[in-house]
Amino acid sequence: MPMWPTAVPRRSLAALAAGGLLAAGLAACGSSPSSSSSQVSASAKQTIVFATQGLGTEGTATQAAVAAFEKLHPNIKVTILSLSPTSDVAEQQLEHYFIAGSSTPDLVTTDVTWPSTFARSGWIANLSSYKPDTSSFFAGQMATGSYNGGTYAMPWFINAEGLYYNTSMIKTPPTSISQLVSEAKSAVATNKSLKEGLAFEGAQYEGSVTAWQSFGAQIGLKDLKNIDTPANVAALNFMYDAIHTYDIAPSAVTGWEESNVQAAWLSGQTPFALNWPYIFQLSESTSGGKPVYPAVYNKTGWIPFPSATPQSSLGGDDLAINARSSHKAAAWELIQYLTSIGAQDTRAINAGDPPSVTAAYNSTLYKAAPYYSDEKAVYAVVTPRPVTPVYPAISSALQTMISAVLSGQGSASSELGSTAPTVQQLFSTG
Repeated sequence: MPMWPTAVPRRSLAALAAGGLLAAGLAACGSSPSSSSSQVSASAKQTIVFATQGLGTEGTATQAAVAAFEKLHPNIKVTILSLSPTSDVAEQQLEHYFIAGSSTPDLVTTDVTWPSTFARSGWIANLSSYKPDTSSFFAGQMATGSYNGGTYAMPWFINAEGLYYNTSMIKTPPTSISQLVSEAKSAVATNKSLKEGLAFEGAQYEGSVTAWQSFGAQIGLKDLKNIDTPANVAALNFMYDAIHTYDIAPSAVTGWEESNVQAAWLSGQTPFALNWPYIFQLSESTSGGKPVYPAVYNKTGWIPFPSATPQSSLGGDDLAINARSSHKAAAWELIQYLTSIGAQDTRAINAGDPPSVTAAYNSTLYKAAPYYSDEKAVYAVVTPRPVTPVYPAISSALQTMISAVLSGQGSASSELGSTAPTVQQLFSTG
């Protein structure tokens, strides 16, 4: 079993037992609907609860941001409620609060795929009355917080999934899938320290869907009426072939999540890895003037996956306010602070979370963390997953389909053919 680096991202594998214990106690925290009938002014002395994910440097960055906010707003104290770093578990934990009718947490972190589902259920507040400056953010991520003409969530930080390559082994980034396969095979053949040619997420969870999308699958809203397309078959076939035909990915990737890919990349055991931008910050990290991960330090390149039409799956976190909260004004003040240019740059530099605010990509950021300027190509082709309240159900069907193909239980063509009607039916109900 690989040893995980100290800074484990929120999207990585975590012990479900801890998440289960927290989830089990959530229902007891509920309050009656009347608890939010009167709103507390932002100027009043109060305590708000911020439910969020994040371990390692991400957790430390959130604590520092909250401390800075409290210094600016001494009347508002913020209690951080830590959610599971595993996305699916964190979503379930929030749903327990919402279903119980709790007025807390007041502010919540949501994956970019959750807001429309939460908004349709009436769980999060419409922020349109605050007149948010939506033009300050990347349009693709801003759209994830929209539902029925309202704005229900604000982008916190953006993520996009791209292809990492080790520049000490791969001198020229591949511009086609065939070139990637050839270079991966060549690297493994000539470098006996390598354990695989390509690392990616293949476990049956959301990460396999984003990997499929990053490999070229078309699953936007307009595509859901029929996902049984040549492009989607090709992307799914590549995932299978990487393991079973090209022999550049190990069979173990059928159980890999981001943390497994992270460990493979940082240890230098693979020349290519599909993962999110926080890996760049880890790759370039130092301690006492020495590289923390010498196998990849100053050897990291990052590009969109070289499919016929390159795209990168959109990830990231949004910020939303509990519809039953009595402290909406204070929660909005915290959102404004967390999305300010200064706070965005500080988090990007210290935790490796790319800013959601476009103006935060500035000389201050580039001077402290030059690698952000190298990430532009991946952000330029960012592609969101479907913004629909029924996406969780659609994703579940896609996860099952991908898992069946990667494990050899069915071909890409047959599995897509049988899954497409299910996705179409789910989409029609949304």
